[in-house]
Amino acid sequence: MHESHPHDDHESPTRPLVHDAPVATAAAGSSHSAHAGHGGHNHAAMVTDFRRRFWITLLLTPPVLLLSPMVQHALGIADELTFPGDRYVLFLLSSVVYVYGGWPFLIGFVSELRKTQPGMMTLIAMAISAAYFFSAAVTFGFPGEEFYWELVTLIAIMLLGHWIEMRSVMGASRALEELVRLLPDSATRIGDDGSTQDVPVSTLQPGDRVVVRPGGKVPVDGEILEGSSDFNEAMLTGESRPVTKGIGAKAIGGAINGANAVTIRVTATGDATYLSQVIDLVKKAQATRSRTQDVANRAAAWLTYIALLVGLGTLGAWWMVLGATPEFAIERMVTVMVVACPHALGLAVPLVVAVSTSLSASNGLLIRDRAAFERARNLDAVVFDKTGTLTEGRFGVSDIVLLSTGDEPEELAIAAAAESQSEHPIARGIVAEAKDRGLAIPKSTGLRNITGEGIVASVNGQDVRIVSPGHLARSSANWRPTARLWSFSCAMESPAPFLL
Repeated sequence: MHESHPHDDHESPTRPLVHDAPVATAAAGSSHSAHAGHGGHNHAAMVTDFRRRFWITLLLTPPVLLLSPMVQHALGIADELTFPGDRYVLFLLSSVVYVYGGWPFLIGFVSELRKTQPGMMTLIAMAISAAYFFSAAVTFGFPGEEFYWELVTLIAIMLLGHWIEMRSVMGASRALEELVRLLPDSATRIGDDGSTQDVPVSTLQPGDRVVVRPGGKVPVDGEILEGSSDFNEAMLTGESRPVTKGIGAKAIGGAINGANAVTIRVTATGDATYLSQVIDLVKKAQATRSRTQDVANRAAAWLTYIALLVGLGTLGAWWMVLGATPEFAIERMVTVMVVACPHALGLAVPLVVAVSTSLSASNGLLIRDRAAFERARNLDAVVFDKTGTLTEGRFGVSDIVLLSTGDEPEELAIAAAAESQSEHPIARGIVAEAKDRGLAIPKSTGLRNITGEGIVASVNGQDVRIVSPGHLARSSANWRPTARLWSFSCAMESPAPFLL
């Protein structure tokens, strides 16, 4: 970054471009590994596991459906697909689906029982277990209809829903990984005798002095002791423009240093750093459950109780009151318990979570509380605390005002030539504008910084200065401003430079 670039001077919304008067012509223009644990669960492995179970279950679902007598009669293909031992093949395929595909739900059911908090896992496990064990009993002689087709479709849909939900959680985990990558693995520490040594970031202690070289990352939070530079804090604070900081200012760990080396004194390490607190915030956001998920869990708990109550009531009504055979009554009870597990509830809630999370992430939002995020639909107004929140950090040129006779394209071309050696965001915007207009950009040499106020470069043998209006006011030299350039960020007006 260009440390002493005039774009960061806030004295005026424009900046002038000037030439040396004697030859003036018109011109325009903690360690990475130490924070790895912040990610929490291995979401990538969970996503892979659910995906694998879903596809295997989906692969086995068509043959189970085609071998199920109820489906065969509905499709009128019973005679074509009936063969000796088909019921045992059906049982074997369904057993694989129940054990392998249903395993996450059975484990979840055990976990909910231990917590005495029945929820979605309990409801799913109860439904698939009732369908499987009753169907297995029918296969080996118990009177009734088999429910294998219902078993495999229910497991396939629930696995799909949980796979989608895990993918959305993994998207939030990627946000954590991006934050962790902001920290370098090592830092250059200054000893008491002035010597420097590269050391792991994890070994730094408050009070240590550290050199941050141009283009390097600030290893930990600290206070600047020597030098001044621009710092890119976009990933940390959302501020799109580089922030100029000097002696006494706070440097945030993970920020990217600009063009000048600075020395900082370490003020915070480990969990006390700003970045660690942001990572902890994202972890807590992942752990929170939305109101939709809470409602779904409460509904699942009530459905579990209702299914058991109504199922046992159905058994008693058919057997004790209506005088049906025990086999018939048990079949009715299992039917009620299987039907009580709604396919849509297990799929709709993960889809809501996944869609809302992916849309938020694609728009650069980190959700602190999912319940609050859901309530945001009732907002009437939003107040933002800084302009950088509303911009993308992509600067460009909106207007050029000539302050003397000259040609606008020529002014812009010379400004772009001087800026072509700078990495400042607004400098890149000016160069991009010149290229978009198809202008020939001259060669420039001898780029120099004017600390905190601008740059000077030689273009076609002329000294071209791109500085702030404040520099002109403070300068006793006979500079002649030739143009004034206005810049914008993401189609929103922002402090723009004078072309001097």
